[in-house]
Amino acid sequence: MWIPTEHEKYGVVLASFRGTVQHGLPLEIGDTVQILEKCEGWFRGFILKNPNVKGIFPSSYIHLKNAHVKNKGQFETVIPVEDSVITEMTSTLRDWGAMWKQLYVKNEGDLFHRLWHVMNEILDLRRQVLVGSLTHDRMRDVKQHITARLDWGNEQLCLDLVPRREFSMVDPDEISVTELYRLMEHRHRKKETPAPASTHHLFVHVKSLMSANLGEELEVFFHIYDGRENRPLSERFFVKLNKSGLPKSPEKTERQCTLFVDLGSSDLRKDVYIVVHIIRIGRMGAGEKKNLCSVQYRRPFGCAVISIADLLTADSKDDHLLKVYACNTESEWHQIHENLIKKANSRYNLSGSNSGLAVALQLLHGDIEQLRREYMVLFTRGVSITRKLGFSDVIMPGEMRNDLYITLEKGEFEKGGKSVARNVEITVYVLDIDGQVLKSHVAAGAGEPGADEYHSLVLYHNNSPRWAEHIKLPIPVDMFRGSHVRFEFRHCSTKDKGEKKLFGYSFVPLMQEDGRTLPDGNHELIIHKCEENTSLAECSRYLKQPFSKANLPSNNQTLKGTKESFWITSFLCSTKLTQNGDMLDLLKWRAHPERINDSLSKLKEIDGSEIVKFLQDTLDTLFGILDESSQRYGLKVFDSLVHIINLLQDSKFQHFKPVMDTYIESHFAGALSYRDLIKVLKWYVDRIVDAEHQDHIQQVLKASEYIFKYIIQSRRLFSLATGGQNEEEFRVCIHELFMSIRFFLSQENKSTSPVAQTQAVFLRTFPAVYGELLKIFTMREVAGFVRETLGSLPTAVHADCLEAVRLQCIAKTVESQLYINPESRCILLPVVLQVLQAHMQEQRDLVMCARILTSMLSLIIKEENSSAEPVVSEEVELIVESLLGDLMRTILEISNRPQPAGPTMRLQFQDVTGEFVACLLALLRQMSDRHYQQLLQAFSSKDNLRDFLLQIFTVFRILIRPEMFPKDWTVMRLVTNNVIITTVLYLSDALRKNFLNDKFDYKVWDSYFYLSVIFINQPCLQLESFSPSKRKKILEKYGDMRVMMGCEIFSMWQNLGEHKLNFIPAMIGPFLEVTLVPQPDLRNVMIPIFHDMMDWEQRRSGNFKQVEAKLIDKLDSLMSEGKGDETYRELFNSILLKKIERETWRESGISLIATVTRLMERLLDYRDCMKLGEVDGKKIGCTVSLLNFYKTELNKEEMYIRYIHKLYDLHFKAQNYTEASYTLLLYDELLEWSDRPLREFLNYPMQSEWQRKEYLHLTIVQNFDRGKCWENGIILCRELADQYESYYDYRNLSKMRMMEASLYDKIMDQQRLEPEFFRVGFYGKKFPFFLRNKEFVCRGHDYERLEAFQQRMLNEFPHAIAMQHVNQPDQTIYQADAQYLQIYAVTPIPESQDVLQRDGVPDNIKSFYKFNHIWRFRYDRPFHKGTKDKENEFKSLWVERTTLTLVQSLPGISRWFEVEKRELVEVSPLENAIEVIENKNLQLRTLITQCQSRQMQNINPLTMCLNGVIDAAVNGGLARYQEAFFVKDYIMNHPEDGDKIGRLRELMFEQAHILEYGLAVHEKYVPQDMRPLHKKLVDQFHLMKSSLGIQEFPAYVRASPVHFTNGSPRTCRNSVPNIISPDGGRGVARRSFPSYPAVNRYSSSSLSSQASNEVSNITGQSESSDEVFNMQPSPSTSSLSSNHSASPNVTSSAPSSARGSPQMAEKHKHSRENACLSPRERPVSAIFPNPLDPAQRAAAHQIGDTTLPRSDPNLSAPDKVRATFSSWSLDSVKMGAPSISDSLGKLLCPPVPPRPPYSGSSAKNMRSQSPVSASRSPQKTTVPPFTPSPTECQSTSLVSSSPVLSGSYSSGISSLSRCSVSEASGTELNAGDHPLYPLPPPSTMPNSVSSSSDEPIRRENKTPPPYSVYERNNPRRPVPLPHSLSIPPQADPPALPPKPHQLRTGSMKLDGTSDPRVPRPRPLPRKVSQL
Repeated sequence: MWIPTEHEKYGVVLASFRGTVQHGLPLEIGDTVQILEKCEGWFRGFILKNPNVKGIFPSSYIHLKNAHVKNKGQFETVIPVEDSVITEMTSTLRDWGAMWKQLYVKNEGDLFHRLWHVMNEILDLRRQVLVGSLTHDRMRDVKQHITARLDWGNEQLCLDLVPRREFSMVDPDEISVTELYRLMEHRHRKKETPAPASTHHLFVHVKSLMSANLGEELEVFFHIYDGRENRPLSERFFVKLNKSGLPKSPEKTERQCTLFVDLGSSDLRKDVYIVVHIIRIGRMGAGEKKNLCSVQYRRPFGCAVISIADLLTADSKDDHLLKVYACNTESEWHQIHENLIKKANSRYNLSGSNSGLAVALQLLHGDIEQLRREYMVLFTRGVSITRKLGFSDVIMPGEMRNDLYITLEKGEFEKGGKSVARNVEITVYVLDIDGQVLKSHVAAGAGEPGADEYHSLVLYHNNSPRWAEHIKLPIPVDMFRGSHVRFEFRHCSTKDKGEKKLFGYSFVPLMQEDGRTLPDGNHELIIHKCEENTSLAECSRYLKQPFSKANLPSNNQTLKGTKESFWITSFLCSTKLTQNGDMLDLLKWRAHPERINDSLSKLKEIDGSEIVKFLQDTLDTLFGILDESSQRYGLKVFDSLVHIINLLQDSKFQHFKPVMDTYIESHFAGALSYRDLIKVLKWYVDRIVDAEHQDHIQQVLKASEYIFKYIIQSRRLFSLATGGQNEEEFRVCIHELFMSIRFFLSQENKSTSPVAQTQAVFLRTFPAVYGELLKIFTMREVAGFVRETLGSLPTAVHADCLEAVRLQCIAKTVESQLYINPESRCILLPVVLQVLQAHMQEQRDLVMCARILTSMLSLIIKEENSSAEPVVSEEVELIVESLLGDLMRTILEISNRPQPAGPTMRLQFQDVTGEFVACLLALLRQMSDRHYQQLLQAFSSKDNLRDFLLQIFTVFRILIRPEMFPKDWTVMRLVTNNVIITTVLYLSDALRKNFLNDKFDYKVWDSYFYLSVIFINQPCLQLESFSPSKRKKILEKYGDMRVMMGCEIFSMWQNLGEHKLNFIPAMIGPFLEVTLVPQPDLRNVMIPIFHDMMDWEQRRSGNFKQVEAKLIDKLDSLMSEGKGDETYRELFNSILLKKIERETWRESGISLIATVTRLMERLLDYRDCMKLGEVDGKKIGCTVSLLNFYKTELNKEEMYIRYIHKLYDLHFKAQNYTEASYTLLLYDELLEWSDRPLREFLNYPMQSEWQRKEYLHLTIVQNFDRGKCWENGIILCRELADQYESYYDYRNLSKMRMMEASLYDKIMDQQRLEPEFFRVGFYGKKFPFFLRNKEFVCRGHDYERLEAFQQRMLNEFPHAIAMQHVNQPDQTIYQADAQYLQIYAVTPIPESQDVLQRDGVPDNIKSFYKFNHIWRFRYDRPFHKGTKDKENEFKSLWVERTTLTLVQSLPGISRWFEVEKRELVEVSPLENAIEVIENKNLQLRTLITQCQSRQMQNINPLTMCLNGVIDAAVNGGLARYQEAFFVKDYIMNHPEDGDKIGRLRELMFEQAHILEYGLAVHEKYVPQDMRPLHKKLVDQFHLMKSSLGIQEFPAYVRASPVHFTNGSPRTCRNSVPNIISPDGGRGVARRSFPSYPAVNRYSSSSLSSQASNEVSNITGQSESSDEVFNMQPSPSTSSLSSNHSASPNVTSSAPSSARGSPQMAEKHKHSRENACLSPRERPVSAIFPNPLDPAQRAAAHQIGDTTLPRSDPNLSAPDKVRATFSSWSLDSVKMGAPSISDSLGKLLCPPVPPRPPYSGSSAKNMRSQSPVSASRSPQKTTVPPFTPSPTECQSTSLVSSSPVLSGSYSSGISSLSRCSVSEASGTELNAGDHPLYPLPPPSTMPNSVSSSSDEPIRRENKTPPPYSVYERNNPRRPVPLPHSLSIPPQADPPALPPKPHQLRTGSMKLDGTSDPRVPRPRPLPRKVSQL
């Protein structure tokens, strides 16, 4: 049975649990769980990070922890009872863990590794805390370390700042808002600006001396030297080096490392240096040879200096190599460092080029104790301390020093009978009172222990040596009296013995008889002569002698006259001894009572450091004198006491205040002193008003704090001693004293008067007295003193400085212990509020006001749950009444002020704003219902209440601003919002009661709604963006405040009634923004408001256009900011549709909702596509969809233009320059050539409409140029040129004409790639709305083939499945929750046939018209109808031809457009065969022509084509056609196909003729190594001819050369002879020479196996497996050959079994893997065409045309191409089918459409009416003139004379070449034209899916796109000529068929119709709003 747990509430998972049991809860190790119930070893509960999932788990897997339960029951929360730092660490590390992994993903490696180290460090520290074995101090340090690391990590990861007090997180509910703000600000300031350290220390570590001339031991001395004052600042640090230059004691680091301590900030300047002196220990001369002398001397070696300022810039861990300079002249040794500092280096030698002293130098900052913590290793391993000379800047009490520093300056010695000067060495001893040498009390420097004696340097042969050596004598204080220092002088001989002979001595006593020590300064000592063997052991003998020349009596001329002297400098640094006699006189006042007056007077002249040394003794002395002679010395003692007290205010001695406090508490014994002190103090106060000089009185008042301390302590001692006698007398004295004080404070004075300054001095010190008075008086009594004293100040104070001081006094009062007590606070509060109110009303001293308010409000929270609740309530009431209005006004005033310049001022400005805000929040949080009621009732009128509400709403809007608090202050923001929403709930009631119905006030309500909206939209309340743990904490503490405010908005809105109309449409945008917040409850509450708005707007206006317009405008801007989602769209739709079900205006409402919903769909798609990382294609498609929606459905012109520019930017970025141009044309066409001014818009400046259109034109032309769409650019250039010409702007006109000319040059000179086109179907619900279940045609990128395109699409849609068939999908695919892609290549059907059919137009020009302005595309799919003949597949092989019509032509504003219409027709097997042979003939002609005109660099393409055709024919290719169509059965069953059979025969013979000519050309150009192949081809050709029954061609054919003239659009660029002969020589006639459409770039010739091997061996080309497969002369080969009727990109390369069936399998495996099938394995080659190898592809490019559409007799007229010469055969005149070519009689069209005519000109039809100049296409020929007939007679000569026609023969159809000729090549007939063979009757026409008769009507009605450069022509269908009008043919046929432009121009005009190619006029541009 499950029992609710009592104690087992919280635990940590010890091991992972899979949860495989029923209701099991899976657990991961480390998870924390909350336990609800238990049952026999199992717990039931949930994981804290996912409380919604509950389950059971074994209790043994859980480690239970103590926890505190809040809200016991169903909604209980558990808080672990553990150290708050541990709790914070745990939760923080969990949050960091997730973010840490993301750092790795984002490639932020540096932070990733740093955070990893910090996390590990925190885990280690956490372990230490949990173990619980740390000492209290260590625990504190560890916690400090942890919190510092946590704060660092939070800052790095941009997490929230955590408010802490004593390392623990603070609960914002448990402290006042003001205190919370103070904590946050303190942590923020600490983070921003670390306080600069005032104390600095220099760490020195000596490494080694590198020098060439070592060999002796060295002594190195460091000290810090002031170059400005030329004096040392520190003691010396002394290191001994061995003969190698390394430290002598490497194991003792304290002898190599030191810390120069207590450097002030003033010491870190450029002229402070580290000076190094190096002394060698050895022989007298450095180069002396070794001798027997063992005596060693200290001799100069070198010196080095470095500036401390250099260490501030250098890397702190760098080692420094100091240059060591050797001293050449020993007499200058004492000043070598000064010369080096002065840069006088030239007089000294460097000790070597690579030599120097290697030292590590590092500046450390902060207190010495702080350094011990931070650099623990440094102090652990040992470091010596080198002190400053003298005391540091701050003298600490308890510091013990007694150091005497002596400098051996110089000496003057006589020769002493020597011929040369002496080598003098001094030995220094310290001797005590008994004459004993003090052991270890002579120190050469820190680092080495003290010695018994010190030996000075020896300067060679110098009677006036200057040593400048410093030594330290650390003599204990008790040994100082009677001790003296002795200096012994010896001459050091350089002889062999090396003797040191004593010749004199000096001494100096350390203390004088009166107790004063040796005074600091220079001392000239007497050198007493002595003999070498003189014993100085008994010092009493010489101590009686004088020691200094300054002390010699005047009668002692003997010693005064001597020239020998010795100078020293002494300096004492002692905390116990003094050199000051006045100080000693005062301390010994009892010995000399007569000197008391004098000593007290001189006290003020004594140095402060001397006084603080003897502070306690001095104070005892003063109070001793006061007790004994108060009448006589009372005033002087008081003044002396004041002097000492004020001395301690000095920053140098302020640390001695605790010493004085300790003295008062523990040592002061003046029980009677209080009377005298009160008396003198009152005497001074009474004299203030009348005194002329206030300086001394001000000094007295400054010391009043300590004077009161002495008074109170004295009175307590007296009471203690006497049992409380004279209590009343004391109180009276104090009252009288305060009366005197109040009197002098009440005086009104000018600010400059001395009395006003004295008042200010008193007010500054007055708050310090409160604590002392409280020791004797009660709280209420002291509060009374304070209230009366502060109240005595004059109300109209003129002195600004006094006002500020009074405010400071109040601030200190509020912060004092007195104010904290509620009893005294109620007495003081009115005074404080009165002063505050006065200042805040005048906006003066706001910083101090904020400080006072903060302190006041910080105290209120503490009393909340105590018995003092009523008191607190009264205080809140008082503060609200006095200050609430002023507080809000102050916040408004500060916020509206311009921020002052300068960072310091700005910081102060922000501080005061934040503090006032915190005060307001604290006050509002303390207000209860009663307070709000009193506040609202207190307003006398509605206007006052209105002003208050407006004011508080405005203040709240300011508080919500993001810049109000730093971005990581989320805690503070949440508290703010909680206070705001609580207050708004109170105030909304007042709003309803006072400002509705007839009292309605729009401004107040608008302010309310505006505040509510921005409240909900705050970033800090968007919980969805927070981590789960943070979200959970906020919801537990505050709930979702957005929902609360949303409910309040809805409630208030419902109360408005008819006043709602005032807020329509103004509030639509704000409310819409609220509903876009991703909070379901909030959306459910707020969306119904829109129904309400629609209803009220309908009542008012009869429609809701305003609501619709506003909704649409705001939706775009809000959703582009990332707001809203698919859920919102569905919710919006469903809620509103449900709401309007019963409305009368339901229909229009549904329309509005549908429009808005559709817009949301597109905007959401647009936003998703615009995300970083999405592909450009998706972005562009989505933008096009949205742009069209704004234009067509919404008619929002400004939004439309904005998206035009967004689309332009996308195209430009993707380098789709052509599409970018078309896009910008959309905007360009909205503008006119007018001077209307346009406002600044997007990136356009303010300019005229003409200027903007000119700029757009130039930009578009530039982009057309980049996109190689030069023809379009030319049109715009012409338009601009016309404008310039009309304005006579010839300069720009010239430039424009040159630009136009350059574009023409580019057309002719630069190569353009021909793009591929692909049809893409997007099926399934997972696609974006703009693609879903639609099909598009896409223009591929340069060089992009089908496989590459398909791969790109799959990359763009990584979840899509590639469909492996081309059938239209069924409904299951349409409705599937997936993405399906269907991709295959399609062939463009060009519109501009006039240019393409002209002969003599270069290919460069034609290529533009082939692939631009394409509306229609074709795709062919072969299938079998009926029974399939296994022997001959051609009998049943039909072609399904699909024509796709787009909504807009390509290229356009996108690379792809949607398919608007599909048309399906079926092509019969016979028509298919005709097309295949026609295409192959055309291909052969093209290759032969290109070969002859030397356009081909390589003959291989021709070789392969010939080989493919001849080989296929020999092996039965054409024979299959004969078997299929020329048999009796077929002719009997299909009588209507008679003409077509004749046409097929004609084409076969034409192919044979072409092949014969081609072989002749091939023979001329074939290389020698390919001759065997050529011979084989010739042999096979004869076999082919014989199989066709052709022995030789008719005589006229042999006699006349073959002219390969067709209507191909491709002609060679140069005019070359057109009459082709195998010799290639001069032709008889000259004619414009044509070229022909090329081999399909996907083709691979089908050779016989032997021939194909030969070709591949010769040409180096290899074939794919498909090509080999296709070469087999078998039925399947025939089947493959039949694929030539399919689209080139659809040609099947799969096995015949897969392709031969009429229908594909119904089920296809849709998988991405199928995209990788090999060509043989793929179901339909439309999706996967045969790849070409590079050589073939190159050849295809060289040849020219690669797009050869098939002929389709059933297509309507506009979609057809005109009849061309490819439809003429060599004997075509004998064929009798009547027809008229659509292109007959048409005039030449220029390669670029002509310049647009001027408005109103009749020149619009000039393009089709102007005659052709003869020079354009010369027509010179020797052939007799021939006027062909538009009808052709049927000829039977070839057929009847060739019995073999019924036999088996094959044609070149088995190669997988392009199987239909492009309409650009003109091989198709228009639907209205008669073909060159008889058309079948209508009943036998191929089936058409959509009727062709509808086509012209559709074309007429199609509106051209607004961005088109050309208008689409809509030619009417030509009427076929009847037989009666046919022109009979001539009797003798010519050798060649003529070209179209040679035919009569009148033949096309017989029906009287106008030229269908005249373009329709462009629609006038729509007017644009003034953008």
